[in-house]
Amino acid sequence: MAIERTFSIVKPDAVANNAIGGVLNLIEKGGLKIIASKMIHMSKKEAEGFYAVHKARPFFGDLTDFMSEGPCVVSVLEGENAIARYREVLGATNPEEADAGTVRKDFGTNIERNAAHGSDAPDTAAFEIGYFFNALEIKER
Repeated sequence: MAIERTFSIVKPDAVANNAIGGVLNLIEKGGLKIIASKMIHMSKKEAEGFYAVHKARPFFGDLTDFMSEGPCVVSVLEGENAIARYREVLGATNPEEADAGTVRKDFGTNIERNAAHGSDAPDTAAFEIGYFFNALEIKER
């Protein structure tokens, strides 16, 4: 199995609900290592840049408003098949459909305020990590 990296955001809803520790705990219990992490507060423009791939979608404005409404915690995760593994730890996008013990089931409110984000592919992970972290902030393997 390949060791890979993925990206995580503990979204503003989970930060406001004091769920940072709970989310990070599930990440670690899921077998992933947090190799870089920091709290940020995205501006609307930064959120628009991060979610540019969704610019044409009807939810883009609401999404970028939400992601810039308060602080969030961004992290780089590492482990065997980290992208797929973190997607399992996250659970279904809609917390109502997520399995018990997943981030979104335990900490999400609804499909829009679902507590956390994770990369869905290697190229997405590379972009997302690079959007928020520079080489000095991430330990080398």
